[in-house]
Amino acid sequence: MNEIIRKPAVAGLFYPKNADALKSMITDLLSKTKSEINGENIFGLVSPHAGYIYSGYTAAFAYNVLSEKEFTTAIILSPSHHDYFQGISVYSGDFYETPLGKVAVDKDLRTLFLNNSKNIYSADIGHRAEHAIEVQIPFLQIIKGNFKILPVVIGDQRRKYLDELSAKIAECYSPETVIIASSDLSHFYNKEMAGKLDELVEERIRDFDFEELQADFEIQNCEACGGGAIVSLMKAANLKGFTKSKILSRTDSGDFSGDNTSVVGYLSAVIYN
Repeated sequence: MNEIIRKPAVAGLFYPKNADALKSMITDLLSKTKSEINGENIFGLVSPHAGYIYSGYTAAFAYNVLSEKEFTTAIILSPSHHDYFQGISVYSGDFYETPLGKVAVDKDLRTLFLNNSKNIYSADIGHRAEHAIEVQIPFLQIIKGNFKILPVVIGDQRRKYLDELSAKIAECYSPETVIIASSDLSHFYNKEMAGKLDELVEERIRDFDFEELQADFEIQNCEACGGGAIVSLMKAANLKGFTKSKILSRTDSGDFSGDNTSVVGYLSAVIYN
């Protein structure tokens, strides 16, 4: 039976296409971003998903912490930047591929995820061109090597879908699992305005106040393209008794490009107990 492989969509655009250059870039980012936190009791991470030259520094803080945790599967939660669809799409294929090699989809966990789900289903919609999952995988490949993934794209971030996703994550969670919420923050405001919007997201995550964060997203007090992924991560963590959070890094694209007139915000955080 032929393997179904989701080929890289943004290699050479968001990160180096050459495997050696990619490995070197990630290793360099990790060497600059150590955090003083015990990574053993991690439930999950928030990590950005822009091009590595902009968001890789902030993401590396999260993956440095995660390198201390023993896990076998990463559930990666992503918004959908290209396809609009109702519900939540778990990748139906066998592997995601990056220049560093193939990573297998955890099919047993996928079966559990789909069991008795109303709005969670197996498909390739949302996955074909989506970068938000793809850019997390090379970091995982560098810090871990041998692991599986469950790629989950949220097509509709309304509350009923997020509640079902959160409950399903909690139901399927084991200590050998880690959940990664892939999200950037505000888009294309000047640095001052972006800072005000992004500071509110940071505050809600730091206070572990996912109810207020969800309400803020709904009434547009702040922005995050993967806001539903962040809320789902925090709600699921709360259901499993993980109620501590730490902000690891917050930056914006202007910190790296020098252009502060129109920036994208980035944040990394860890949820633990």
